[in-house]
Amino acid sequence: MKKGCPYGTHRVLEPKGVLPQPAFKISNDMEIYDNEILIDVQTLNIDSASFTQISDEAKGDVEGIKKIMKGIVDERGKHQNPVTGSGGMLIGTVEKIGPALEGKTDLKVGDKIATLVSLSLTPLRIDEITDIRPEIDQVDIKGKAILFESGLYAKIPEDLPENLVLSVLDVAGAPAQTAKMVSPGDTVVIIGGTGKAGMLCLYEAKKRAGVTGKVICLDYSEEGLKRAKAADLADEYIQADATDAVSVMNKIADVTDGKMADVTINIVNIPNTEMASILVTKDEGLVYFFSMATSFTKAALGAEGVGKDVEMVVGNGYTKGHAEISLQIMRESKALRDIFEKLYA
Repeated sequence: MKKGCPYGTHRVLEPKGVLPQPAFKISNDMEIYDNEILIDVQTLNIDSASFTQISDEAKGDVEGIKKIMKGIVDERGKHQNPVTGSGGMLIGTVEKIGPALEGKTDLKVGDKIATLVSLSLTPLRIDEITDIRPEIDQVDIKGKAILFESGLYAKIPEDLPENLVLSVLDVAGAPAQTAKMVSPGDTVVIIGGTGKAGMLCLYEAKKRAGVTGKVICLDYSEEGLKRAKAADLADEYIQADATDAVSVMNKIADVTDGKMADVTINIVNIPNTEMASILVTKDEGLVYFFSMATSFTKAALGAEGVGKDVEMVVGNGYTKGHAEISLQIMRESKALRDIFEKLYA
């Protein structure tokens, strides 16, 4: 059996010398190397920015979405949206484990897992797309995938529905990073606060900011804001278009008496919201760009252009304990779990 690199560089076809994520094309031959895990795939959870772009390109046509997705995988050997650069994650069953992983993993054949690494670096083969649930960005397939030795995963817990787990773990990095960034007494703005990741971040921010803090939910969706308010996820709820930076700044100034946010978390799935995030944050505050629709050029040069001294953090889908933190929210909050089971499971 062939020996592989822990980071999967042996799968890179072009250009040579790069890691699987930035590579244009990787091998999706499902004959495993000695340090790989073969997965029988059940469901793909496409990241929100990517699915929105694909759906828009297909004009919402299900067959068109299928064609675009299969075309991406056929061309690249992985599901990496050529426009957004992002992927998603998957749920499936362990089919085979390479011998070099013996004693290095707690997995066994037959375990059901969710991968916690992006589809944009995961070797994937789609044999058939059997169902698409556009309202929750999930796609059921018949196919196979490879998890590298360095690849993160979570076993599916028995006390939560599988599709719920997949939806939560897809954005697990956001609430876990929120838990690290928010301190007692902070004013926190969540832009895109009524989406899947947004609601998890609202819950975690309110928990960490405490009674002396203030959590502000900003979103374009009136229905979403009503839902978040009914679940008591924030202290203030603002309906606004996040692409209108000055208007958003003025609304946040109104509810903070001009003090603005200590921490701003951007989780929208559309472009051109960088400046709203920067303008609502006080000098020496922190902006966390979790959204894959973010242009870091616009963020960096835009902050410079308005003279804002803010720390800007690139969204990292992984932080220690992120799966456990996010799934625990589903156990702690009945209101939030009810919303997620209704919308995403």
